[in-house]
Amino acid sequence: MADKIQIIDPKTTYVDEQAEIGEGTTIYPNTTILGKTVIGKNCEIGPNSVIQDSKIADGCVIFASVVKDSEIAQNSDVGPYAHLRGQVKIAPNVHVGNYVEIVRSQIGAGTKIGHVSYLGDATVGANVNIGAGTITANFDGKSKHPTIIEDEAFIGANTVLVAPIKVGRGAKTGAGAVVTEDVLERTLVAGVPAKEKKKL
Repeated sequence: MADKIQIIDPKTTYVDEQAEIGEGTTIYPNTTILGKTVIGKNCEIGPNSVIQDSKIADGCVIFASVVKDSEIAQNSDVGPYAHLRGQVKIAPNVHVGNYVEIVRSQIGAGTKIGHVSYLGDATVGANVNIGAGTITANFDGKSKHPTIIEDEAFIGANTVLVAPIKVGRGAKTGAGAVVTEDVLERTLVAGVPAKEKKKL
């Protein structure tokens, strides 16, 4: 494996014996790869990252982040300072930006989660924009509840989605909305609590 990949600083890098890493991949300093992790070809991992029992497909970038028990499809990028855990599944060409935590969720192809967001127990469709500060309020004090965001939805900055909740295809939420009821397809909602403003 060593002749197929580039480890920038072996002294600060740990790769478990069970791990598999594809050729053309670069491992940057202060990176730990644990368990039965499989990393594809031509990836960039690190610096300052932990990957554990996860599958990372070809062409992915994981920068200064933690990925545990998750799957990331090809040409997606994660970080810096993101945390994926608990059977997260990321489709191709997804962007997960800084200070994003994703737990027990599925993210569709081409979706962008740029900044400072929490998605728990969520199913997110393709080509969705998750605005900065978005939170899925999935825990009511006793149980966890699901959030569904369908394809091409636009979630405005600082939106709170109070689960269980569904945001329909092509729907939008205004900045700062607290969404407590399902949002119909191609509908704009805004306010606290969020109310329908218009059809799109």
